[in-house]
Amino acid sequence: MEIDNHGESNGNTGGVKKNQFHLYPVSAGDSGEGLPYAPVDWPFPGDTWSWKVGQRIANHGHFLDRYLYPPLRFQKAKRASFSFKSKLSVEQYVRATFPGADIEAFFSSFSWKVPAKKNSGTEEELTIVEMPSEEEIVEDLGSDSPIGSLACKAGNKKCRSLVEASNFPSEAMACDVCCSEPGFCRDCCCILCCKTTNSAYGGFSFIRCEAMISNGIICGHMAHIECALRSYMAGTVGGSIGLDAEYYCRRCDKRTELVSHVTKLFRSCESIDSRDAVEKILSVGACVLRGSQKTSAKGLLRRIEFAMSKLKSVTQLGDIWKTEDISAVTAGGLSNHGNDLSDVKNYHETPGSGTGSPQILSGNFNLEIDSLKLEEEIDQVLRALRKAQQTEYKIAEERLLGQKNCLLNLYQQLNKERSELSMATSSDDQDALLEAVLKRVDQIKREIVKLRDMEEVAKGFGKTSKDILDQHFGFETE
Repeated sequence: MEIDNHGESNGNTGGVKKNQFHLYPVSAGDSGEGLPYAPVDWPFPGDTWSWKVGQRIANHGHFLDRYLYPPLRFQKAKRASFSFKSKLSVEQYVRATFPGADIEAFFSSFSWKVPAKKNSGTEEELTIVEMPSEEEIVEDLGSDSPIGSLACKAGNKKCRSLVEASNFPSEAMACDVCCSEPGFCRDCCCILCCKTTNSAYGGFSFIRCEAMISNGIICGHMAHIECALRSYMAGTVGGSIGLDAEYYCRRCDKRTELVSHVTKLFRSCESIDSRDAVEKILSVGACVLRGSQKTSAKGLLRRIEFAMSKLKSVTQLGDIWKTEDISAVTAGGLSNHGNDLSDVKNYHETPGSGTGSPQILSGNFNLEIDSLKLEEEIDQVLRALRKAQQTEYKIAEERLLGQKNCLLNLYQQLNKERSELSMATSSDDQDALLEAVLKRVDQIKREIVKLRDMEEVAKGFGKTSKDILDQHFGFETE
């Protein structure tokens, strides 16, 4: 049982005791190894964990940002440094890495809470955040309500996780970054502003990232569309990010196309009887699509802007969605010629007008639907082409950098062998070392010739010799 002593943890005393540990207060940004804030001799003797604290402290006097680092040998095994930012992420790691481990005994071997030092000279470095801890949330909800499953961490009674229960179409990825923050719920909080989202009118104001992270696992984080637009993470954005009517998820770095999302919002307006709500939805859709180079986005934007113009003049909302008017706009501004569309239909149905598509001659051709299908088909081809070009670029980058490293290693070996040759005393050693140096020089020359051949890809893979692609880039050609 952890002991919270507000006065002692924030003062300059020697600290408090918890489970026989001497909990001494620390300053913002402090770090250390082992007890009392990290395990020692776990899972094996000699394994020492490390800890670190951030800048923020909770209103109960302990650091809100608290990190735990596994022993170095575990980090070396993964060839990367990593840390845990919540008890949940630590528990998931321990259960996955050490099946059968006693989790309760693990956490009782050290203190997770780290008391903050409060000195007159360091008050400015601390940011006090009045947010409930995970333990306090559990107390409020009841011990039988695990966080993230039966209750919303943000205290949102209309949270998606509560409304839809466990009927999510896909499982969301494990997250120990934003989702470890007290008061943040992935199922209803915006990843950019951390405020809750509103699911009114089909949730038009936010987008949920459903990018596939691994088999059956999606990202699942969401963001207000307005927040994403202000952060240049949605809509059409130039520069290195290069968005075209897309949403860029800050958590998983995946992209989501937004034309289909706006299409759903546009269709949902037909069943909404609130003029203000329709205006807001159409405005959001227009902001997302403006500037896009996609044909489908341009066509949809024309329909939205036409609907917005009619919204100002019609008395009945139903008049906005008249099929003939919307179809005319999709066709490219035929709304100024009300009879044009019917004339086109009559022409296709006129006997003897020549052979053509059976679908058109039968009168079943839907200009709106089929034009969107063609636009989407072309967009898919262009996206596939861009992806193929990106793949070729990555392969070329990997092979060229590998060749560069090979040459650098050879130059280092040559310098070493020349140095040994200059210090050799006996003639036999000099002859052997000289022969090694000459062989190394020949090897470097061959690798330079190889590099010059590989650099031919600068003209494009299509203009590069098939032999070069086959030998140096792994492309099998016939």
